[in-house]
Amino acid sequence: MNGNWLIYGAYGYTGELIVQEAVRRGLHPVIAGRNAEKLAVLAAQFQLETRTFPLDGRAHEHLQNIDLVLHCAGPFSETSKPMIEACLASGAHYLDITGEIPVFEHTHAQHERAIAAGVVLCSGVGFDVIPTDCTALKLKEILPDATQLALGFDSDSGISPGTYKTAVRGLGSGSAVRRNGRLTTVPLGSQHRRIDFGRGTKSAIGIPWGDVATAFYTTGIPDISTWIPMPRAAVFGARLSNALRPVLASDPVQQKLSTWVEQNVSGPDETLRKNSPAFIWGEASNADGLRKSVRIQVANVYDLTVYCALETVGRLLNGSFPAGSSTPARLFGSQLIEALPGSGKFEIDTFYPSSTNKS
Repeated sequence: MNGNWLIYGAYGYTGELIVQEAVRRGLHPVIAGRNAEKLAVLAAQFQLETRTFPLDGRAHEHLQNIDLVLHCAGPFSETSKPMIEACLASGAHYLDITGEIPVFEHTHAQHERAIAAGVVLCSGVGFDVIPTDCTALKLKEILPDATQLALGFDSDSGISPGTYKTAVRGLGSGSAVRRNGRLTTVPLGSQHRRIDFGRGTKSAIGIPWGDVATAFYTTGIPDISTWIPMPRAAVFGARLSNALRPVLASDPVQQKLSTWVEQNVSGPDETLRKNSPAFIWGEASNADGLRKSVRIQVANVYDLTVYCALETVGRLLNGSFPAGSSTPARLFGSQLIEALPGSGKFEIDTFYPSSTNKS
């Protein structure tokens, strides 16, 4: 790769997976974070340069001679803003692996500042949201006049501590959709349908996935929803949980849940990751009722995050891209996901309005 790059949060579950794969490929990122002891262990194992610093107003001083930061330290709702500020101040490109809607919105809001600084800001270069972002763009390409977009995934993957903490923070916020171009909060469990994500039709529930933010910037489609499989009984449970949202959002409950995660969640092991592919689905429709659906099978969500992150780092350092805030698919095209290890090819279906006769 051309240029120096840094992984912040390198000793976290996903950060360490990225470090391991980067070194296996012969790459030498600078590894960074707040914990000098954890960095030292990782540096000794892989013979890498370290930089220890908190994400405060002086973080940019530690990005000297760094051309790109891959930010892997969650919760991103707390850490992305200061790292983006550091990158804007130092002139380093910024990538992260978040799936959090507020982070995507904040990154997008820095577009003009990124242009002035001559850097690219791109949140969501992991499983959140590259597979679904590429699916969204693919659907826009095959149905350019689409007005509605639905995206989702199905996987048996385990969950890392960082992802679990993000989910805990979202317990008090309900679900989200994009309606007429605007982000809108809806009660959890209020969206329910049946979807074939790629391995049979299942009951599914709407969730506040990052694409309700990013897919709008990628495609311009005004109405967007995001989905995962959920047994019907659990859907009813989700609806009941709406009454508990104020309690779940309270600081004491959040702290107890976060402590439980730290003590009990370690993340999926290599065997589970290798045997747990993910199935990505998307559907777009236009005002005439024409529908197109797209499916693609990809690697396990954590392995795919590693592949996505390293691929985007390499492309950004070795290519020429316009400065500003962007989404992964806008930067690299819908075919990005097909080029990654463990990915298949897009499969497309067309559904005509019942009043239209097609042979």
